[in-house]
Amino acid sequence: MEILAYGVQADERPMLSEAFEGRHGLRMLDVFLTEDTAPLAEGVPVVSSSVNAVLDRAALTRLAEGGTRLVTQRSTGFNNIDLDAARELGLTVARVSYYSPYAVAEHAWALALAVNRRITRAASRAREFDFRLDGLLGRDVHGMTVGVIGTGKIGECFARIAHGFGTELLGWDIAQNQDCLDLGMTYVDRDELLARSDLVSLHVPLLPATEHLIDGPALARMKPDALLVNSSRGGLVDSAALVEALRAGRLSGVGLDVYEEETGVFFTDRSVRGITDDVLARLMSFPQVLVTSHQAYFTRTAVGQIIDATVRNVDDFAAGRSNENTLVAGSGDRP
Repeated sequence: MEILAYGVQADERPMLSEAFEGRHGLRMLDVFLTEDTAPLAEGVPVVSSSVNAVLDRAALTRLAEGGTRLVTQRSTGFNNIDLDAARELGLTVARVSYYSPYAVAEHAWALALAVNRRITRAASRAREFDFRLDGLLGRDVHGMTVGVIGTGKIGECFARIAHGFGTELLGWDIAQNQDCLDLGMTYVDRDELLARSDLVSLHVPLLPATEHLIDGPALARMKPDALLVNSSRGGLVDSAALVEALRAGRLSGVGLDVYEEETGVFFTDRSVRGITDDVLARLMSFPQVLVTSHQAYFTRTAVGQIIDATVRNVDDFAAGRSNENTLVAGSGDRP
């Protein structure tokens, strides 16, 4: 079968090529899958999208009209896909239901440690041979109260690392994780978690119920010197409210690997053109804010697992099978 993979990063290319070699025909593009780029898949039965694809009804319609029957996304999240439209169009949609949770949890901790110990500012100064310590005062993580919002696989891994540092663990989720309880985690309601935590890390999916989970009132409940980390989905945080909280002198550190309007910006080079998103630009102007480009998943282990799952999704589709990654089993004929 012929496959067109969108949004392929340079480091992914050799891994994708090796995985599909001898199995299916594969072409790779660095552009993202949107309504405008969907016609590039004309006559191609299978497309593979990246997390920053915009798979709304218009884009899916163009794919279906062009003969695409399977969309397999190389990510766990699928809030960017209109599943109802896919179902109506007879498309099969699959994702990657599992990859290394350690990759994301470790990156979340890298962000937390970096903003706590002012690593970015210190490194920038050192490059200019400025070795003063002014403004670089951090806090011991040992003894902190760490609030974990979302205690699934990734949240559990984050909590295990926190436990190793010697922290008090608070958790919030719709269901309690026994492994987290065994670490000594205490489950509390969201307001209590926000009020008591020195560090809050987000590990829940983006759903209508979780959109802007961290809004203005939530930020006001947090300690003025708290740390906030989001390595899950940008829409969990009301970015404009976060800017206002920072302007008011609240929060001593913010680490963001995701941003609610990141589509079309993250995974691209804007060093020459700059960005037109005033909220993002304002966020990045605060010295206690560190933004990375949705790279928490981007380890050799995790990307390899994502690619392996994508290959299996294609193999199973070609054989007329569904698997645990299938979100929509299309009604259209198999190629």
